[in-house]
Amino acid sequence: MKMKLVFISLLSVFLFANCAIGPTHGFIYSSTKFAGTFNAENNVKATKEGKGCQFTVLYLFSAGDAGAGSVANKNGISKIATIDHSSLSVFTGLFRNYCTIVSGE
Repeated sequence: MKMKLVFISLLSVFLFANCAIGPTHGFIYSSTKFAGTFNAENNVKATKEGKGCQFTVLYLFSAGDAGAGSVANKNGISKIATIDHSSLSVFTGLFRNYCTIVSGE
């Protein structure tokens, strides 16, 4: 009975903890790029682009900065045109990478 409970718990972690890596994902390998938000007024040109990422290893260690504001700041973008995202996952929890891509002027 204990072994069954452990198995169900681990399966739940792998199935439900995957929601933060993008709209689609695979168990063994996944690499996606997906849209985020954009400037509705459409008056900002995308002349510069910056990328910030964070990664997780074995659900134990996580590091990085994928905040849109800090990505824009670090790359000299004062007006944001678009904010997109990308993700990479290898064996779901073995390695995961999530990036925010900011473009603007």
